[in-house]
Amino acid sequence: MTSSAEKLTLYRRRIIPDECILLKDDIVLRQTDEIIVTRWNTLKPKSTFHHGCSCYFLKEGFKVSRFYREDGSFIYWYCDIMDYDIQPETNTIIATDLLADVVVFPDGAIRVLDLDELALASENGLLDPRLLQTALRRLNSLLDLIYRDKFDRLTTVFADLDI
Repeated sequence: MTSSAEKLTLYRRRIIPDECILLKDDIVLRQTDEIIVTRWNTLKPKSTFHHGCSCYFLKEGFKVSRFYREDGSFIYWYCDIMDYDIQPETNTIIATDLLADVVVFPDGAIRVLDLDELALASENGLLDPRLLQTALRRLNSLLDLIYRDKFDRLTTVFADLDI
């Protein structure tokens, strides 16, 4: 990555539906070669959550987000399995959501989501076999961290920034 003094251009790419959105309103709080931490409001208003902050783990292929209600109360951790296209010459990152998600609730309960979408994308040729394998390996790595009680390794950055 280039100097963090140069503004990062961050895109979120989705496979289902097929879209690539410039995250122009996200505020970058920290940027290194290993992580990017942002604060954001929902792109489309939702009744279940209002805003949050995310840490993109560029080497691990995760995005861990804290979701908040409009009143600022914490709801849960939302973890996306990601692939990153890092373009250092323009300080641009295209973060592709590889569909599988994990929610970690405050009481420690865990929910794995959207594996059906992962299968559908693979069946319909929207996700090549290499990316499907990458998604499954990254999902396994994330679940392994959670099950081994090491999820705090991914969440300490939020405490360090007091967010």
